[in-house]
Amino acid sequence: MIKSLNLFANGKSKTYGLIGKTLKHSYSGKYFEHKFKIENIGNSKYLHFEIDDLKEFPKLIEAHPDLVGLNITIPYKKTIIHYLDEIDRSSRFIGAVNTIKISRKNNKPFLSGYNTDAHGFEKTLFPVLKPHHHKALVLGTGGASRAVVYILRKNGISYLEVTRFPYKSNQIGYDMISEEIIREYNLIINTTPVGMYPNVEDLVNIPYDYLDQNNLLYDLVYNPEETQFLKAAKSKGAATINGSGMFELQAERSWKIWNRKSILPF
Repeated sequence: MIKSLNLFANGKSKTYGLIGKTLKHSYSGKYFEHKFKIENIGNSKYLHFEIDDLKEFPKLIEAHPDLVGLNITIPYKKTIIHYLDEIDRSSRFIGAVNTIKISRKNNKPFLSGYNTDAHGFEKTLFPVLKPHHHKALVLGTGGASRAVVYILRKNGISYLEVTRFPYKSNQIGYDMISEEIIREYNLIINTTPVGMYPNVEDLVNIPYDYLDQNNLLYDLVYNPEETQFLKAAKSKGAATINGSGMFELQAERSWKIWNRKSILPF
């Protein structure tokens, strides 16, 4: 079942939107509503579409012929690729898409996929990265983690993925995180939704007692601004950064993609 929330409407307009399974946590609608207002962008609206099953996606596109751009969030960033006509080169390497540009060819929708998460993550991480942060623990293996891993590889930062069910040589379980690993992989990036609104008391299961001032913890979650993950890290003297800057940068990148004349590449 598709559930849409019209956060604001201006009559006939270009329509943008966000697709996910549950969207209570998302600021996307408020962000673009504010952008449209302060930049005096008329004839535009941004909708939230909650989809229980991605099989409903084609029906959504058909039901909204004025759609020109979409953001994609949990849990569809990887599986959405199967519904697209093309994806750009970086998204192909990443294996996940969070932005779709919708154009029309012969009155039929043509869907082009991009990943703006990678851009937002890279631009917010490296200004705070120290020389000793050259190895990373990546918590989670979902769609958001694909963008993170892509940027780490691009910049020569080695990493271990942490997952509940490790099956690759560079993956470990949460119960395998030792003091030695925390010391060696002192950049720790949470790509999971643990601690995200409304479950703000939830905490990622890592040994926080081993953290110190040499650690940098990055949480992709931006709602709330300071998760339990970041609070626990800060209490041990570690540096922290939340996902708000990444969210804003990926949103602005999406806007540029939606409103430029060309399609691929970016």
